Amino acid sequence: MAATTHTVTNQVPPLVGYDVFAADRALCEAVERHIEPGVLPVAREELGALGRSAGSAQAQEWGAQANEHPPVLRTHDRYGNRIDEVEFHPAWHRLLGHAVAAGLTDAWGRPAGHVRRAAGFLVWTQAEAGHGCPLSMTHAAVPALRTDPVLAAEWEPRLTSYVYEEGLRPASEKAGVLFGMGMTEKQGGTDVRSNTTRAEPLAGDGEYLLSGHKWFCSAPMSDGFLVLAQAPGGLSCFLVPRVLPDGSRNAFAIQRLKDKLGNRSNASSEVEFDGTWARRVGEEGRGVRTIIEMVAATRMDCVVGSAALMRQAVAQAIHHATYRSAFGGLLIEKPLMRNVLADLALESEAATVLAMRLASAYDTDTEEERAFLRIAVPAAKYWVTKRCTPVVGEALECLGGNGYVEESGMPRLLREAPLNSIWEGSGNVQALDVLRALQREPQALTAFLREVGKARGADHRLDAAIKDLLTELADLEGIEARARRLVERMALVLQGSLLVRWAPPEVSDAFCGSRLGGDWGAAFGTLPHSLDLASVVARARPVAD
Repeated sequence: MAATTHTVTNQVPPLVGYDVFAADRALCEAVERHIEPGVLPVAREELGALGRSAGSAQAQEWGAQANEHPPVLRTHDRYGNRIDEVEFHPAWHRLLGHAVAAGLTDAWGRPAGHVRRAAGFLVWTQAEAGHGCPLSMTHAAVPALRTDPVLAAEWEPRLTSYVYEEGLRPASEKAGVLFGMGMTEKQGGTDVRSNTTRAEPLAGDGEYLLSGHKWFCSAPMSDGFLVLAQAPGGLSCFLVPRVLPDGSRNAFAIQRLKDKLGNRSNASSEVEFDGTWARRVGEEGRGVRTIIEMVAATRMDCVVGSAALMRQAVAQAIHHATYRSAFGGLLIEKPLMRNVLADLALESEAATVLAMRLASAYDTDTEEERAFLRIAVPAAKYWVTKRCTPVVGEALECLGGNGYVEESGMPRLLREAPLNSIWEGSGNVQALDVLRALQREPQALTAFLREVGKARGADHRLDAAIKDLLTELADLEGIEARARRLVERMALVLQGSLLVRWAPPEVSDAFCGSRLGGDWGAAFGTLPHSLDLASVVARARPVAD
């Protein structure tokens, strides 16, 4: 075969060997904005180190390997003994170990902990998103356990540890542990109050035996789980350890691993409890209230995780267009491609700015910020996670047929994209949660409107959108049927307010003109041609200064 037929030209070099953090201007600016000066140098240093690791060839190879070799369930050993273990490829353990060592399960006890962790989560999960599940569950278990000071004192130091130890052993023998969660059952799904798993009290204070089947149980290789079950006093929250203090295995039968659309490197399972020892967390009958802070924290991670997927997809698209030539010039110089890339970049930056604002509210932890989060978290979870799939799909198209090939990494991003919209409550659940807060917690709406109002007068399209929103909010009767429309508008107005205050004029102008002003089509790449689109694209290009 003639060598001349295999001359390779006009192919794009891989996006590798770069600092994922430093190359993301919107994220860097958010970190500068939300972290106090005394902590900022340390935060910059740790995020820079994590960013360089995330952009390295090694981390990218780990991500590919973890997805090419998904977890395997071993229900029995060679002798027929039930072991219920999940085996992962070494790359999975390396990714998870690096994340734990970078503090991605430690937010609740260090200065600016939530902003630092959210920024790190956004950076590191761009290397591989599947292992974000145990990181998120472990991080989110802390506030639920704090309802029981004794349990918190025992478990929190291990949950927030910077040491990752794989394998099942008593928690007392490990420097660091991971947590999962089991709420969903096949007969009820999101309606956890219909759960049928039973909890029978034992003689010991707060001890129970559980019996039942969980349809979705996250991260089954973890050391402990927070689960919901029906106790004599009603639906309650329980801590289920995988290994009991004496070293014996708790009754925790993994029936199967789910064969999922994406998220291939992560194990999601069905488990059965049959005389499973558990310790009650919080009061009997108040299980939802006990576990709700864990749910809120994981919903927050769904926003951050979607922002990470969008950022990586947009970075890949802009990188491709920077090097690929077609029709007489570089793709990035073509007006229509520039419009598409700018439109995608707007969506990515809006998601990042909103995610980091939510993280800063967790760090501030005032009554006003807690009220703001009550509406802002479900609204952001609803909107940002829904925007992820179309953004990634359009970014993949920017690479053409090359993007449809597995080696590009884009199909993996696209399969992952719908996940965060489904986990921890789908779109309708989030919209109804916002309505519930509007109807029962007037202080939450006050805090939300106060936040949005900080940008009033800066952009006439934002002002008009706020006015329209207030008109919609004035009538909450029969609002359920239009809940999605309302929550979408709330999220967009909030994003617009944040961008007007903090983003460059070319970004806020384009966002407000399209998303709030209506000068936009039904597909990406339909921004007004008169905008400064070149600056928007240049800002999003994944090259550090």
